Amino acid sequence: MTADPLAAYRPTDVFFADSERAILGSGAVRTWTTGSPDALADEVAQALAEAGPAIALGAFPFDTGAAAALTIPETVRTGTRPRPSGPVDTGEVIHFNPVPEPEKHLAAVADLTARIEDGRLDKAVLARVLDLECREPVDVGAVLRNLVAGNPAAYSFAVPLPHHAVLAGASPELLVSKSGGEVRSHPLAGSARRSPDPVRDKENAARLAASAKNRAEHALVVEAVADGLRPFCRELTVPAEPELVATPTMWHLGTQVRGTLHDREVSSLRLAAALHPTPAVCGTPSVAAREAIGDLEPFDRGFYAGMAGWVDATGDGAWAVAIRCAEVAGQAMRLYAGGGIVAGSDPAAELDETSAKFQTLLRAMGLEMAG
Repeated sequence: MTADPLAAYRPTDVFFADSERAILGSGAVRTWTTGSPDALADEVAQALAEAGPAIALGAFPFDTGAAAALTIPETVRTGTRPRPSGPVDTGEVIHFNPVPEPEKHLAAVADLTARIEDGRLDKAVLARVLDLECREPVDVGAVLRNLVAGNPAAYSFAVPLPHHAVLAGASPELLVSKSGGEVRSHPLAGSARRSPDPVRDKENAARLAASAKNRAEHALVVEAVADGLRPFCRELTVPAEPELVATPTMWHLGTQVRGTLHDREVSSLRLAAALHPTPAVCGTPSVAAREAIGDLEPFDRGFYAGMAGWVDATGDGAWAVAIRCAEVAGQAMRLYAGGGIVAGSDPAAELDETSAKFQTLLRAMGLEMAG
């Protein structure tokens, strides 16, 4: 055990932390850059068994047919979640470029809402990006340390990617975790911006909890997660009502789904493959939602809305949905944020939601008021 695994972090390392535990992997015994989570589940399990007590860490993209980033490290440091004492300077940002421009995102939301109201699909998640240019190469370690410090309940991660970038983020959403014979998922859908004014913040939370639109959106996601896990479980508990989940920048509706597995040997990677991507980051029906995303988003999502996490030789592990994240390469950062669009979605409100979600990474860059 290491007191602070983050203290040894280098941009070539893989880092993952939940609210209690942190894992840092350095070097590589084995690396996978191709293959979907489902296609790799057995191969990874075999490689872990042959490597002895071992762990695989990394990330998979939104498009499961695209490049993966999974590694069995040579050296693994584990410890309690780091408690950084304060923000670290990450350097000066000299240029911002939203893609698409806000007006075009408003038009895309309106287009998607019309498709939904025409009955072509029920929901799709529409994202946009914010490109930052910095005066000097971005210090990924400083960004990661600020993410860990500023989001103590999040799943924080940093994964080197095949195209010489690093995916860094602090996700509030657990795709799936597996420990022995128990499995858990915590889908989030339905969001509202936090406010520094306590009265207004409480009002925002109450409106979200009462919102028929957001509750319907949330129910679609929970149903898909339950359907994905049910074949693996002899018992599955799905609460009838969502709860409010708070992050430093957002309110969410969340539901804790828990189950007892038929086969305690099934790996967390196999379970993650059965869920990814959920309607929380894609939509429903999935094929129609993917088609709409392809039509309306003028960029490649890459690893945004994918999954980041770990699996060990027993099959235990945890995978977070790769949201509240950015890809970092040299002096450039690409921040991602999206929102679920359903019947009745308001384009202006959806644009504001993505702006609020950018704040997680902007705060980590010392730019809380930007975006």
